[in-house]
Amino acid sequence: MMRRDRFLLAAALSALFSADFYFILLPKLQNRRNTAGNICSCSPNSNLSLPRLEALATPQLSNWTLTPLPSDASALELDDRGSKLQKLFSHPLYNIQTLELKPEERLLQMEQLIEYYRRKVSHWERRKKLYDEATALANMSFMEQKMTYDPNASWLKFHLGINRYALYSRDDPAILQLLTDMQNMTIVGADYTQDEKALKGACDCSQVVKPSGHHLKLALKMHNFGKAMFKPMRQQRDEETPEDFFYFVDFQRHNAEIAAFHLDRILDFRRVPPVVGRRVNVTGEILQVAHNEDLRAVFFTSPASNRCFFAKCLYVCKTEYAVCGSPDLLEGSLSAYLPGLTIAPRLSIPNPWKRSYSFSGRQEWEVNPFYCDSVKQTYPYNSGNRLLNIIDMSIFDFLIGNMDRHHYEIFTKFGDEGLLLHLDNARGFGKHSHDEMSILAPLSQCCMIKRSTLLRLQLLARSDFRLSDVMRESLEQDHLRPVLTEPHLSALDRRLQKVLRVVQRCIRRLGQDEVITKDFIKPTVTPQTATEMKKKR
Repeated sequence: MMRRDRFLLAAALSALFSADFYFILLPKLQNRRNTAGNICSCSPNSNLSLPRLEALATPQLSNWTLTPLPSDASALELDDRGSKLQKLFSHPLYNIQTLELKPEERLLQMEQLIEYYRRKVSHWERRKKLYDEATALANMSFMEQKMTYDPNASWLKFHLGINRYALYSRDDPAILQLLTDMQNMTIVGADYTQDEKALKGACDCSQVVKPSGHHLKLALKMHNFGKAMFKPMRQQRDEETPEDFFYFVDFQRHNAEIAAFHLDRILDFRRVPPVVGRRVNVTGEILQVAHNEDLRAVFFTSPASNRCFFAKCLYVCKTEYAVCGSPDLLEGSLSAYLPGLTIAPRLSIPNPWKRSYSFSGRQEWEVNPFYCDSVKQTYPYNSGNRLLNIIDMSIFDFLIGNMDRHHYEIFTKFGDEGLLLHLDNARGFGKHSHDEMSILAPLSQCCMIKRSTLLRLQLLARSDFRLSDVMRESLEQDHLRPVLTEPHLSALDRRLQKVLRVVQRCIRRLGQDEVITKDFIKPTVTPQTATEMKKKR
């Protein structure tokens, strides 16, 4: 009996040793043999080793699946003379795949969106019939615009791609098509935006912050029922915001809207709706298609024979506040509209780090360095991803120099864990010579940052992915190029280094584990190959 027990014990030990050798020791020996003569690894993951910036420890990717690079990986290794932007978007950090989205993680479903589209078409047809009857009775005639029902319209595809994480996917071809469409499609209608209409021409001039005025904007309708917000050019690109201007009376810049979209895409936030530059004919593409008498009434011809128009709010209803074409052409930005509030309601929430919009007085965060401790205990910032998204937004605003983020918006469908919308960025890129460090208060006071955000910032600090270079290349795709002057592009690199230094100080004080936080992204159980991804599509 004793011999049998010893035999069983010996057999068990032999099995354990064999398993250890086969599954642990043998793979290590094989790996060492394979890499002995290959000092420089060419594996797809090798370029995830980002440079350590001074004392900043490089975090490792955790809960993501990287899409394998093509077998001809050498094709992606571009030299300095190649496209840095293409090289950036080919990097594994920009090819991270999450689990397939569930229906509840998408903002809209196809059937829901098509029904919404059909209602828009029916509404247009009813209004057109009434308008035709009215013009016939008045013995008047207007240029008739042809509308087209297109279930494959790029703006529909953009709306269909919105989900709880981003407004569009990294490789969505509908976004590039939408930019092209906004730039070239026929404009069939022009009107004030809803927020300007809500003013009804009444402004309280006792307020420091006026609800309308210099930021004149119009809603333009395309022939396939798509809509875009037009912000006209008010300031030359090389003009800096005057030193005596408060942030809340600064100009709205059309080129800042365009540049903000490109930067948001390069940072991989994808929270700014698509924006493109366009030159419009003030007479032919706005006045002649405007049926709103309030809007038509503000057009006039200047002494220089240029066609001009101005804002609705009473305190700037003067010709000196107008924008003018040359003589009819006027450049501006076109921002794609988000789905209507009836189908995709949004909530506007005060920014915890909003500024004081008065000539005196300061907010608590401006005087209390421990302000974030109280924010962390307040709903909805005491759990989930909301505070991290606020910090992402502050980094974005710091890079563009936007001090005017008093509110942010979310889609109500996604609740507390949805994306924050980075809307209305026209007050960015006003001063290239000044870096407003107070914009980074959420980062410096909370000392938290997403791992993915930090990795991308580190990547864009490298010479082969320099932020100013990829921004310059990206902005060259817009017809209003150059969108930014060189001093503004250089300021991006300088500000990026300052963001990283703030993170460094936080890590030295609190440690890497406290500062660098995992993203709110579900882990993928098994790696997905490129073939499997194509099959799913």
